[in-house]
Amino acid sequence: MNARKMTLAAAVLAAVSGAACAAPAGQVTVTSPDGRAAIRIARDGGSYLVTRGGETVIASSSLGLDVDGQPAFGALVLEKVTKSTTDQVIPLVATKASSARDHYRAATLQFRDRADRTRRLLVDVRAYDDGVAFRYRIEGSGPVRLRGEKTAFVPAGDPDCLVSVFDGAHEVPFARQKVSQLDDKRGYDVPVVCTTPSGNTAYAITQAHLEGYTGASLWREGAGLRVHLSGVPRRAEAGGTAPLYESKGGLQTAWRVVMLGNRPGDLIASTLVGNLNPAPQGDFSWVKPGKAAWDWWSGPLAGMKPDMAAYRRFIDFAAASGFPYYLIDAGWAKGQNGDAWVALPTTDITRTADGIDMPELVRYAASKGVGLILWAHWEHVAARMDEVLDTYARWGIKGVKIDFMSRDDQDVVEFYERVARATAQRHLLLDLHGAYVPAGLQRTYPNFITQEGVLGAEWSKMKPIVTPTHNLMLPYTRMLAGPIDYTPGGFRNVTPATFQVRAELPFVQNTRGQELAKYVVYESPLQMVSDDPDAYRDAEGFDFIRKVPTAWDETRYLSGEPGRDIVLARRLGTTWYVGAMSADEAATTKEVTLNFLPTGRYRATIWEDGATPNNVTTRAVDVTGRDTLSLQLAGAGGAAVIIEAL
Repeated sequence: MNARKMTLAAAVLAAVSGAACAAPAGQVTVTSPDGRAAIRIARDGGSYLVTRGGETVIASSSLGLDVDGQPAFGALVLEKVTKSTTDQVIPLVATKASSARDHYRAATLQFRDRADRTRRLLVDVRAYDDGVAFRYRIEGSGPVRLRGEKTAFVPAGDPDCLVSVFDGAHEVPFARQKVSQLDDKRGYDVPVVCTTPSGNTAYAITQAHLEGYTGASLWREGAGLRVHLSGVPRRAEAGGTAPLYESKGGLQTAWRVVMLGNRPGDLIASTLVGNLNPAPQGDFSWVKPGKAAWDWWSGPLAGMKPDMAAYRRFIDFAAASGFPYYLIDAGWAKGQNGDAWVALPTTDITRTADGIDMPELVRYAASKGVGLILWAHWEHVAARMDEVLDTYARWGIKGVKIDFMSRDDQDVVEFYERVARATAQRHLLLDLHGAYVPAGLQRTYPNFITQEGVLGAEWSKMKPIVTPTHNLMLPYTRMLAGPIDYTPGGFRNVTPATFQVRAELPFVQNTRGQELAKYVVYESPLQMVSDDPDAYRDAEGFDFIRKVPTAWDETRYLSGEPGRDIVLARRLGTTWYVGAMSADEAATTKEVTLNFLPTGRYRATIWEDGATPNNVTTRAVDVTGRDTLSLQLAGAGGAAVIIEAL
């Protein structure tokens, strides 16, 4: 679909004399449609600040670019300000809502270098009710090289923030620290989630629309966080160190974003990151969300050995469970061995391992209503992308899981864009692992259906770090940026105290009830059902996994605190699904007010923790929107609810 054609209210210019008006005498202020949020840019282009409800959220912070190969921008003169207002509704495909309201006030500030009247820097600014964003532009056809940005975020006061150390694979736990306590010798990942000292505003610092640019991390400098661009490894040029970024012509940076809400959980339903990306072009109605059987998590770290009978077993399980997909992980291709994380020159991902007939597997799966998704190392895909993807399309494959980029520099950002476009052209779903944190590319290419960039369940096979506390950090942090391929579904449930690392048939250190709730709480339109088929045979709670959707019409945060608990509701059609999770060691009761339900009578089916971590009890009760549900959660527990109209 073309979302622009389905706009309900087009952008309306609000500038004097057509496009431009005289620069104001003081700061240039852009205020959100509801009047609560504002971003103010200094007339010299050197700083900005962000307020909400009259309270400073981001104190005066630096703006600017560190240009390579030419003089730095000198003192800037504000030449003109172009203002506009946009209010449109964008239909969405396979995500946390069926549509997104894109409503903001904007300004483009054009600055001239006082020392060189031919040089200009443009700053685009937007203010939404749920956040603000800005980016830099330099017009012209000549390449622009950057040593970095001068952009910083200086939080007002010294707030507690939820942070994770920057890592290539972005698989690091979150911790709560004051900005002043952060290590100034290491970078931190986006999003960084903080609450103002008053407690009135929660906010997340992140980025959006990396197209043609590069990723970044945040480094503490004094009281603030400075943006550090990611450079291509080992890139060199004659005469010195290479720039971190070089454009082909002109410059348009990523959006620097501050999401805003009353509570951290209020940011979960925000579509701001997606709204800062271009709408999709063409028809994406073929994109089908759903759950997938998966062979790697329950098997050896090296991956399952290629075997037609074993593959058919997972296909049969997916078909019997009503899942539309089976993801065949590492080991199926010619020349792959136990070192799947290494792009071996002997591997050919357009050919199968001995004894594997992929077209026959596709036919067998299709006869049972199941589509196949194939794993591949990104270096093998990048080297001959068209040949690889054409081969998969010819075989009848439905999607690809591409792994081990573990970088976010300019070259890898370009790879993401290229593979998202190429898979879309061939009607292939795309799942990226070893991936950076989302920046909204899913909005432009809805077939880019999920991505990792998260410390997920796979680490239960290797280290005891996927704790209940970590599970309850993710909805308030990493998930704010986009879908997370956490890969839930572990059905060997134990307490944190009795958890042991086991590479095959691994344990998870939370209850079965919490594992069910993850399918509601964690956003991933392509959602893995990660355990071995035998783990689900006659298993308590598996009936919920079979029923729960993976894409939604509406998302509502109900209650909770980062790292401790959450209650989240999602709707598809007229049916509501509720997920409740707790990291508390002791059992707890969650009181869920049902005032989000429209008028009418409903049947609530509830899956709750039972006597042991592996037990789930099920009950049903008739309710209305005036009622409150009491959900019983064990330590490190959870509950899941389906609410259907009667």
